[in-house]
Amino acid sequence: MRPFQEKEWLFSLLLGSLLLWLIYLGNSPLRDWDEGTIAQVAREIWRASFGSLHWLYPTLGGEPYHNKPPLMHLLIAWSYSLGGVNEWTTRLPGAVLTALGVPLLYLVGILLFNDSLPALFAALVYLTTLPVVRHGRLAMLDGASITFFLLLLFCLLKSRQQKPWALGVGFCLGLITLTKGMLVLLLGGIAGLFILVSSPLAIFNNPYFWAGILFGIAPAIAWYIAQLQYYGSNFLQVNLQAQTFDRISQPVEGNTGAPWYYLIELLKYAFPWLLFWPEGFYLAWKKRYSSWGNLVLIGTTVYFLTVSLITTKLPWYVMPLYPFLALAIGAKLSEVWRNKAFNAKVWAIFIIMMALAGLGGNIYFIIAQEESVLIAMSIILTMSMSLVAWLIYRRDRRFIPVLFSGMYLVLLLLMSSHSWIWELNEAFAVKPVAALIRKHVSPGTKIYTSFANGRPSLNFYCDCQVIPEIAPILERKWSNKDYLLLDNATLKNLNLPMSKVLGSAEDFSLIAPL
Repeated sequence: MRPFQEKEWLFSLLLGSLLLWLIYLGNSPLRDWDEGTIAQVAREIWRASFGSLHWLYPTLGGEPYHNKPPLMHLLIAWSYSLGGVNEWTTRLPGAVLTALGVPLLYLVGILLFNDSLPALFAALVYLTTLPVVRHGRLAMLDGASITFFLLLLFCLLKSRQQKPWALGVGFCLGLITLTKGMLVLLLGGIAGLFILVSSPLAIFNNPYFWAGILFGIAPAIAWYIAQLQYYGSNFLQVNLQAQTFDRISQPVEGNTGAPWYYLIELLKYAFPWLLFWPEGFYLAWKKRYSSWGNLVLIGTTVYFLTVSLITTKLPWYVMPLYPFLALAIGAKLSEVWRNKAFNAKVWAIFIIMMALAGLGGNIYFIIAQEESVLIAMSIILTMSMSLVAWLIYRRDRRFIPVLFSGMYLVLLLLMSSHSWIWELNEAFAVKPVAALIRKHVSPGTKIYTSFANGRPSLNFYCDCQVIPEIAPILERKWSNKDYLLLDNATLKNLNLPMSKVLGSAEDFSLIAPL
């Protein structure tokens, strides 16, 4: 059969990524924290009257929202105007943008390697990496930021052949800034170092590059100036100080960890691809004078060391590292495909462990009577990893397409289930509680709860502000005739005379004064 051409692979990667990122996208409730918060901000933009400046000065619960610039929130608000307010439209813009990163990485790889095979393998690794798919499907900012960064790299590399492409570098920096704020300093710094060690004169002597920088980042600078003029020092204190630079030196909202926090995250969720990364990184070192070797070494070391030293630790902070890992792994797998030389015993042992994990998962899902799709997923994982281990043991290079196919099917089944956002099981289900509140309370009302932590997703679904408080303050709020949302234990212990239970859901009761 005739092998696929580059355009055919590009189209196939696009279709495969869109399917994986969009399938059953709205089958689970929104997650705390980012999803619930972003959805609320987007809905308030969507509700604003036509011609207002709410899109420029967004709010959260009616209060100024200074956390991040509003590009993604605006896209979600636009999605609401087309398809209504629901989980699918909330997640759609971010999912589509993240999915576009797969064919983009393929194009970047072709320009870096001057070879389509390692580019294809790198794109397939990125496509079938669990955190990339899962976080990219959530209504968050990271997947879109990575796609804009990949587009920046594509424009940068393409400008070596056609100078006008350098215009895109500045516009992509602007898009990253309007999406994730000061993340642009880190990603832009990586791009700048790559330019310095690869072809500084070709880029810095290109007038299109400087024109792109000037006009591309102008909207982002204008947004920051507008916020500063409108809100004054409060904006600087929240956006730049509390939400950006404080995260470097102190744990924000208690989110911290050891310096090896992200190494543990990679070990937990980046398999099986992490198995091939050490040799891929070593290959990049041996090819350090090549463009792809430079980019992998600079991007991996600078980004990983930076986020590891930042005091605030969150799982999705590691996301921009995955394109660099994918490029290194893609290069190694292409070398294996062509030379058929690899460490068969070590690789086979780890793949067998994954097959056993799939078997254990199958037994657990059957006993726990979980969704049938999860049982099918564990069967596919066991069978595909067993076949991969056998092919590796026989030193058969066909283990590579089998591994890609198996991982794609496993992820497709996981995303088809209701379990792909497993954090939803960490606390009570918000939808039944939100339905109870909506039935009895007017939108925008403040409700005080005994639950220890705020739930932005609950605020979104009930269209009210549910504020956690301790028992003495709850009694004080009761005397002020406020609504209370109390768990059963707190309800028994509090003295609430002249009260009425409006209803109960998920072991919580909604209390109203008589």
